[in-house]
Amino acid sequence: MRDSVTLMEVSPRDGLQNESKLVSTEDKLRLVERALAAGYRRIEVTSFVHPRRVPQMADAEALCAQLPQRGDVTYTGLVLNERGYQRLLATERLQETGLVVPASDTFGRNNQGMDIAGGIAMARAVMRDARARHHRVQVTIAVAFGCPFEGEVPPETVVSIARQLAEEGPVEIGLADTIGVGVPMQVLDLFGRLREALGPDMPLRAHFHDTRNTGVANAFAALQAGVETLDGSIGGVGGCPFAPNASGNVASEDLVYMLDRGGIAHGVDLRALIDAAGWLEGVLDKKVPSMLLRAGPFPGK
Repeated sequence: MRDSVTLMEVSPRDGLQNESKLVSTEDKLRLVERALAAGYRRIEVTSFVHPRRVPQMADAEALCAQLPQRGDVTYTGLVLNERGYQRLLATERLQETGLVVPASDTFGRNNQGMDIAGGIAMARAVMRDARARHHRVQVTIAVAFGCPFEGEVPPETVVSIARQLAEEGPVEIGLADTIGVGVPMQVLDLFGRLREALGPDMPLRAHFHDTRNTGVANAFAALQAGVETLDGSIGGVGGCPFAPNASGNVASEDLVYMLDRGGIAHGVDLRALIDAAGWLEGVLDKKVPSMLLRAGPFPGK
């Protein structure tokens, strides 16, 4: 079990991308600022995808132009192809590119128009270019715990993809439970296989959706497996537009409550997250899934 963990806030991108109500650039900036005020130093701020595919992310460049520039923060932008990567670089405002490689051919074709082999080839090309620029790139393997179209994803497939990606030297490899079907035993097994295959020096990150109420339990299992970074989304908002029934990410405040009570250091303020979740509920004009927003922290604390 790790005694500390890095937390990455993904609400400005993964949290908002599936919302039907368009959120203004100003409110997205306020969300980033609230994450900073809560203590986050890694924030996924947007994605560079075609606006017809994901209208919520149409203001990616405008948002990046207004981000508070701080030496202690890493802003990440998600890209699905080389065109998105070039758009990200052109902003000159983001410190990190986040790539996605599918663990199933069908999901890959639906999500980004390429199968597993195409995703790996794209990632290799981006990482090679980024290495020459001294630009950080991390990679997430999507639907690593199950695919909405193909069902079970063989662990051997995920490990094979990770091995090939690791050859290009990403700063981190993440596994995403894109549709929220994973369970703790599966998390322990898959991250254990990954650690064995990649060795102790490759940083690992976990991205869980709480679709079936396993998000916090899966995060705990990831900690047991030695994962260094956990993703979360303020309010528990989120979802994938290209995966049926892929509901919200694990709520950042629910995750932080578990870490606080377990004595695991992370550097993020729970009260600030609860306040941010309440604010976001007003912006979206609907209830968010967060449990801590309803129940509050431990009584008297």
